[in-house]
Amino acid sequence: MGTFQVCETLAETLFLISMKKIAILSLSFLSIFTLLVNAAPKKVKRINPMTPIEEVKGLPNVLIIGDSISIGYTLPTRALLKEKVNLHRIPTNGGPTTKGLSEIEKWLGNKKWDLIHFNWGLHDLKYMGKDGTNLVPKEKGGVVQVSLVDYEKNLEKLVVRMKKSAKQLVWRNTTPIPPGSRARYVGDSVKYNEAAARVMKKYNIPTLDLFTPSKKNMKDWMRKADVHYYPHGSQALAELIAKDTLKRLEE
Repeated sequence: MGTFQVCETLAETLFLISMKKIAILSLSFLSIFTLLVNAAPKKVKRINPMTPIEEVKGLPNVLIIGDSISIGYTLPTRALLKEKVNLHRIPTNGGPTTKGLSEIEKWLGNKKWDLIHFNWGLHDLKYMGKDGTNLVPKEKGGVVQVSLVDYEKNLEKLVVRMKKSAKQLVWRNTTPIPPGSRARYVGDSVKYNEAAARVMKKYNIPTLDLFTPSKKNMKDWMRKADVHYYPHGSQALAELIAKDTLKRLEE
């Protein structure tokens, strides 16, 4: 064998050895990468509380109508009532009573509900800019979104309409306003609840009181200077609502 052929054979051998090493290293890196990917924490898919549910045949149908407070307790309440109740909610923030009046037909649909759990209030009593800007304090020219007089009239119209589509109604009173909340004022929930109480008395609608336990546990359940709740606060509300719902459905 000539010198050239020897060199060529040696080069081929070295090349094959190098390729084997590269292949082994590649497989090693691939294995390590796969292990790391599999070991990485999986992102939990967040369930949207406003996504329509699949009804279980034979279970009572309950509808939640309300604002972001009710959005916060929808999923934990649904979990507590699993296999006992088909817990629906409107597919949006219920906003003020004016929004309720414009959308109630769509929300109720053509179903005869076993129970409707409902609230309006925090969006009625908040202050807005005269141009519609959200949450403008009265000190800066803000005006209340729905006056107390109009709130009571609107709420009565909504109750009359809902009674036609439900076997039972339960009013969930408006929760308290922590000091310092933007464009909402301590004590206004009480005034709007008093107006609502007159409507509920007139139409013999029971009240689920979440104002009192929320005020008592405000520092623990509710965010500072904010009408919204921590997750454990929403869970606490859910436990009260689930218990109340089952009791009313048994009646």
